[in-house]
Formats: sequence, structure tokens, C-alpha cells
Amino acid sequence: MNISYSWLKDLVEIDSSPQELATKLTNVGLAVEGIHEVDDDYVFDIDLTSNRPDCLSHLGVSREVAAITNSQLRMTKNGEQPTSDGQNLVSIQDANLCPRFMARIVRNVKIGASPEWLVKRLEAIGERAINNVADITNYVMHELGQPMHSFDLNKLAENRIVVRLARNSEMIQTLDEVERKLDETMLAICDAEKPVAIAGIMGGLDSSITENTTDVLLEVAYFERENIRQTSRKLKLSTEASHHFERGVDIENLVRASNRATELICELAGGTAGEFVDVYPEKFQPKEIESNDIQSAVKRLTGLEVKETEIVKILNALGFKVKDQSQIANSKSQIFLAPSWRHDVSIEEDLVEEVARIVGYDKIGEELPASRSAGEYQPTESRKKSLRKTLTDLGFNEAISYSFIDTRNDERFDLIPNLVGENLDEKYVSLKDSIIEGATRMRPTLLAGLLDAVRTNLNHQNRDLKLFEIGKVFSASEKENDLPNERELFALIITGSETLQNRAMTVREFNFYDAKGALESAVASMNLPALDFQSKDVSHLRRGQAAEISLNGKAVGTIGRLSDEIGAAYKFRQPVFVAEIDLQTLLESQEKTIFYRPLPVYPSMARDVSLLVKRDASYADIERAIADQNYELCRKIEFVDVYEGKGVADDERSITVRLEYRSDERTLLEEEVETVHGQILKVLETNLGAKQRF
Repeated sequence: MNISYSWLKDLVEIDSSPQELATKLTNVGLAVEGIHEVDDDYVFDIDLTSNRPDCLSHLGVSREVAAITNSQLRMTKNGEQPTSDGQNLVSIQDANLCPRFMARIVRNVKIGASPEWLVKRLEAIGERAINNVADITNYVMHELGQPMHSFDLNKLAENRIVVRLARNSEMIQTLDEVERKLDETMLAICDAEKPVAIAGIMGGLDSSITENTTDVLLEVAYFERENIRQTSRKLKLSTEASHHFERGVDIENLVRASNRATELICELAGGTAGEFVDVYPEKFQPKEIESNDIQSAVKRLTGLEVKETEIVKILNALGFKVKDQSQIANSKSQIFLAPSWRHDVSIEEDLVEEVARIVGYDKIGEELPASRSAGEYQPTESRKKSLRKTLTDLGFNEAISYSFIDTRNDERFDLIPNLVGENLDEKYVSLKDSIIEGATRMRPTLLAGLLDAVRTNLNHQNRDLKLFEIGKVFSASEKENDLPNERELFALIITGSETLQNRAMTVREFNFYDAKGALESAVASMNLPALDFQSKDVSHLRRGQAAEISLNGKAVGTIGRLSDEIGAAYKFRQPVFVAEIDLQTLLESQEKTIFYRPLPVYPSMARDVSLLVKRDASYADIERAIADQNYELCRKIEFVDVYEGKGVADDERSITVRLEYRSDERTLLEEEVETVHGQILKVLETNLGAKQRF
């Protein structure tokens, strides 16, 4: 927002230099990012937050200057409202979307160039001159914060205005010479036949001011903010006017703006003021803000000691007026009336903020507020904390990636089970206005962001990586007009080689089991049952090095080596292992009961056995088959080795396992162990077709 220093001096008494004034404005929340010298003027580049539309004008900033410097505004009154003598000039069909519409006709106008002073003032703040009438409407908008539009009266059918919702597929050619299709949600300014402007956004070309215009209809209106914002987004059309209306203008400022523009048109374009109408069905009622004790509230929320008289003086300077004392509260209770230009103030805390910024944020001391209760973790926080600690102990770094990704990732990854509705035409959540170009999809997976992080690290020659992320993913809801589905996932990624601390040489390349082990350790730290891994084809993983992850028989994710196709797309030249799991399901699962047992008194006996099984059989199948029999003496089952090659058929493999036997009551005899061992081998042969190799 560009604000002219000399223009401000026309509206308020200023004794400070431009640099001093810039500092004062910044201190009260109007951040001046730069001061530019233009001819004999200085222009402030002010970065405004979206809740302060009242400062989108020189009048708004002047109010702030007056409050800061205890000076007086030179422009204080709205001016007299002309007598309404054009009742048939305007009709409003939807007063909710257009609460007030003011029209003024100026006749015998001569369109031409603007005077030099007006051109210079507009050019100083970055506006180009067009013609005297258009320049005047722009000038008044920047001076008073009220957008307005001028029509060629003789181009309006029946010389009148109708404010209504557009009809579906109704067309209008706007001033930028683009044909735009309207729908029934968009508010239009029409004549007796057709739309002549898109309300609050842009006028129509057919009714625009030209050098042949003699009679002007000047529109000054107030439009409902949400509708202007919605229409602007739908049409992808953003203008200075829509920027103001979306944030909110001052409904009580319309008379002043209309009078100011009419005065300038009559002065600079030789016009004569004609008919006037103000359609204002429901008059503005200021918001009432009750404070039981404004001085105590300031002290409680900011720690500042400010006298009540000073507080009221500050609020009065900013436009807040004291109504009266509340009849239901104590004697210190007051009701403040918020000015019509402050849409952002509604509660006592807002009043305190106004006082604090004028007194000075720098005067607020550094101290913690008093607390009457202790904080506590959410039910799942301690388990997530354990997960994070375990992974960082294993050498992982936590990544935080964007929640929106490119649509190219839509079919690239197999998603968490039951995340998206397979019967939906649109499974994903899309953004209409993306923050990053191309990233229009709310992520349904964490892997896209992690792989981008891997690529960035590899491009910086950091090839040994262990990353994990905990975050929300999104999908479209199967219920109409419902909010998107959200689930919390956990993903990890590992690539490169293992290195020892303070050693440059690598020990070995990471493999599938590093990722699997890290995942198992993370889940174990949350005190959950062991995960099950079952070989499965997964679209984004290499076949033969991919598995589905289950917990208590329910599929919760996948793990494996990234497929060559995706690796090539990211230009990876080394294996990358990834895992993604439904953390929300894990956190909803019941924790294991922890049992404590005494150390064994009697020795154990171990047996290593190599079993010939089909290639699709895994160690997990063997372990499960033995555990299901619940042999009392068999206390531990461990994986030793797997062999494929000479002496073993092509469709078979040899898996060596170690079985440990022990009794809590006595030392086992060889015969007892052999009996149980034989039973186990028989079960394995029956259930899995496993044959003892040696």
C-alpha cells in the first residue's frame, strides 16, 4: 500500500519528518517497509495485515497519525447529504448483498485530461492517469478508501440501475475487454436489460466513460464482503476495488466519498450536479463492546499500567465512543461503540490491543502470565514422543514438508488402506489458489514430500540419509458437502550407507532390513504388538522387495525399496527404501500389557534346524506356525540364515532357524527336547510342507 506524505499532511497536522513518521507508524502495527522520494514528495510502502482495511486509504492512515501524535484531522465531517430526488434511479433486489447503494448524476461533463497536480499525485502512488472522471474516482478511493464506479448515463437502458443477482450464464464484457460468464451467485449492477458491471469488482465496457460522454452516473456502494471474495475467486479477477470490498469498507463513509467525487468532477470536468439517491434499507448499528473494567483488562492482558482517562482518550482518538455504563455490571463497566470503519474489533481484548499498540508494544515487559493449572499432554502425545526419540536415537532426522503437492503424484503411490473412496469421481482435495505454482493437491501421502527432501539433499551431495515425518494427509469425503477426510500418518525413508561417528569411510550400504528394523523399533517404543510383514506387489515399490504391514491382522501400510521408475523420475542413482504407515490406527490400538518375570533358574537347550520350503514361504510363516501351537517348553524362535543356490531346487529355499527350549521347574533332558522338537518339525511339514535339510 503506497501512502503519500504530502497527501497525509492535507488531511492531518504532521510535525514529524517522513522518517520519524514511518517509525511511529511501524511501532503501532502499520509496518513501513520503505520510503521512496518522488519529486518533492515521499511515499511510504506500508505492509498492511488483512484485518486493517480501514488503513487502505490516506484518511485511514491519517486517523492513526492523529491518534499517535495527538493531532487533529483536517477532515472530520461526512458533509451534508443531498436531498434524494431520484427515487426511480436505483432499485436493490438483494439488500443482504448490497446493504447500501448511492447514485449521483453529474450532467454536462467534458471528458479530458486531468490537471497536472492530480496526475502527479496519482503517479506518485503508482496509479496511471486515464481521464479526468476515471482519475477522480481513483483519487477519492485512495484518499477516502471508498471504491466507486462511473457509468455513461446515456448508455444505461432506461437510465436506471438495478442491483440483482446475475442469471446463470449471463455474459458481460468487462473493462479489460474480456467476455465473462456470470452465475446466479454473483451480484451484478444492471440497467433495465443487462449487467453493466460486476458488483464491487469491475465495470462493463459497454457502459464505460469515453470522450463522448456528457452525463455521468456515479456509483458509491457497500457490498457484502464474502460475496465479493467468492465472485472474485470464481472469475479469477482481482482489482483494487475488490481488494477493498473483500476486506470491508466504511458504510458510513459513502456520503463523504460521493460528495468529494462530485465536487471534483464539477470542478475539473465542468459538470453540474444533478439527481441523487441513497438506497439504505437498514441503517448501520455500531457494534457494542462491553468491558467490566477496561483498566484492569489492560493490566491483566499486557502488564501495562495505564490510567483509565488515558485509555478512554486513546480509544476516542481511534474512533471508539463510550455509550454508557452497563446496568448489569459493576460501576467500572463501560460499553464502547466501535466505529463503522473497524470491522476487526468486537471483544474487550480487541480494545486492549488498540490501547497497547498506541502506548507502545515495546513497553510491555517480559514475564510469563500467572497460571492456575498445569499443562498436560494429549492422550497420544507421549507415544508420539517415544516414537520421535527412538528414531532420532537411531540417527534419523525429522522432516516437515508441505501439505500440498503436485497432481503428478496422484497415481504414483499406493495409498494407506481405506484412505480414499474408490467410488468417488474426485478422490482427492484440490486447491483453487495454490501457494506454490503447480502444487494444487492436498497430499494423500507423506512420501512425495520426503522424496523431494531426498532429492534436495542428494543435489547437495548429502547421500546418506535417514528421514521420517509425522503429518496429516487428506482425501475427499464420500459425504456431500462434508469436510475432507484427515488421517495422521508416519513415514520414513532411508538411503545411502551407514557410517560411524567421526569416520569418513562407510561401513555398508543400507538395505530393506534397516528400514524394517527402524520401523519395528519405532512401533515397539509405543508399546504396541509386533507388526506383521507380508510380501505384496506395491505400485511404488520394487517387486520382490515390497511388503504390506499389518497390525493385529489389519493392513496399516507398506514398506520396501522404491521402484526403478519413480527413482528414475527423481534422478536417484542409489537405492531408496521407504515405509508409510497409518499412525492414527496405531495410536488407537491398545497397548501391550507388560509382564515381569524372574530370571531363568534352569539352563536352556538350543536347536538349529535348516528347513526346505517353497520360495514364497517366509521366516514369518515358520515363526507363526510354531507360535500358534503354544508349546510350553519352546521359549524362543530366532532367524539364523537363508540359503538359495547349489543343492536347492529353483522353486525352494533353505531357511535356518534357532529354537530355544527351557523349563521353569527343572533341567530338561535330551529326550524331552527331542520329543517336542520332533513335534514342531512335524507341524511345519504338515502346515508349510517344510522338510528338514540338516
